[in-house]
Amino acid sequence: MIRILADSSTMYTKEEAKKLHVDISPLSVTINGKSYREYEEITDNEFYDIIKQGHNPTSSQPPIGEYMEYFEKYADDDILVLPMADGLSGSYQSCMSARNAQERENIEVIDTKTLCGPHRYLLQLAVKLRDEGKSLKEIKAVLDQKAATSWSYLMPQDFNYLMRGGRLTPLAAKVSGYLKIQPIMTLTEDKKRLESQGIARNFDIAINKVIKVLKENGVDCTHKFFISHAFVEEQAEKTKAKLIKAFGDIDIEIHRLSCAFITQGGPLCLTVQTIEK
Repeated sequence: MIRILADSSTMYTKEEAKKLHVDISPLSVTINGKSYREYEEITDNEFYDIIKQGHNPTSSQPPIGEYMEYFEKYADDDILVLPMADGLSGSYQSCMSARNAQERENIEVIDTKTLCGPHRYLLQLAVKLRDEGKSLKEIKAVLDQKAATSWSYLMPQDFNYLMRGGRLTPLAAKVSGYLKIQPIMTLTEDKKRLESQGIARNFDIAINKVIKVLKENGVDCTHKFFISHAFVEEQAEKTKAKLIKAFGDIDIEIHRLSCAFITQGGPLCLTVQTIEK
């Protein structure tokens, strides 16, 4: 039997994942001096209310001990682990350390090279392949190939979060806020960190730029599209309409970002992501 473990970057709760016969290890957030496991001990709305009181959050990956316990629990089974991208979190390295400590060959850890929407899709694909009877090695080969096809763009609207994360200098954050310009962030080519894709005069122009770049990179209706956001439902729906107009009859989903990713992108941020189906 193949056991599948992922972290909550997939935007699955433990209860939802159980229906897929998957285990989820939650990411954690710390705010106002208290730590919470997202989806279990705090909701995004509760988290947002605390942020609005002026408290600054931090996030962390599941501890290595949690992976060790999981590997020991299923000592006789094949195990496939899909953590958030190496470089964007310590989850991948923690998984690898736990795997190496077990000295087992029937544990595969995937560098998903992504997060959130495409990460969710990779988990769903892993479940589909498992249920079709594919082997651990066969599933890993498919996931490695698909992981390399994802694209991610972040449109933040609270520049203080990017400044605290070192992604914008204090001066750039102040200038961006003052001029009301819209930065566009994307993953680096190695998928290990965020970098600036450019700026736009407003959010609508930023989305148009993202659409242009996606088309230049060969994204079309054969890809799965995701919009994830932090409390900007109206913008998410407008973005969905723009993407459908630009790409036609696409497979597209809208999700609310979890607490850990609101910590990184800030309240009111929105992401556009794609991955080859």
